[in-house]
Amino acid sequence: QVQLVESGGGLVQAGGSLRLSCAASGRIFSINDMGWYRQAPGKQRELVVLVTNGGVTNYADSVKGRFTISRDNTKNTVYLQMNSLKPKDTAVYYCNVGCLYYSGSSLRGGDYWGQGTQVTVSS
Repeated sequence: QVQLVESGGGLVQAGGSLRLSCAASGRIFSINDMGWYRQAPGKQRELVVLVTNGGVTNYADSVKGRFTISRDNTKNTVYLQMNSLKPKDTAVYYCNVGCLYYSGSSLRGGDYWGQGTQVTVSS
């Protein structure tokens, strides 16, 4: 199986910055897409940004120009640099990873979620 551990959330004033990290561990063969989603109170979970194994990114319009995703394939880690934060960015942020992993001697595909980290932006 695969485990994801997120870190980096917190409380910040509007205009501030935070950096989230999400590290994947386990019997991983390869990682495909890595992404960040968020869920605000009373709202559905929404895509913030994802990055493919080839480095292609897809940002939500609401975060373009303010957030930057990056990945370190040597560490199986994805990062989200969030700048110019706004109160509407307040949410629980979840990382999501699609990967192939070893199950015994076989390879299986899986889609995994982090535990979530709270980001609160005060006005």
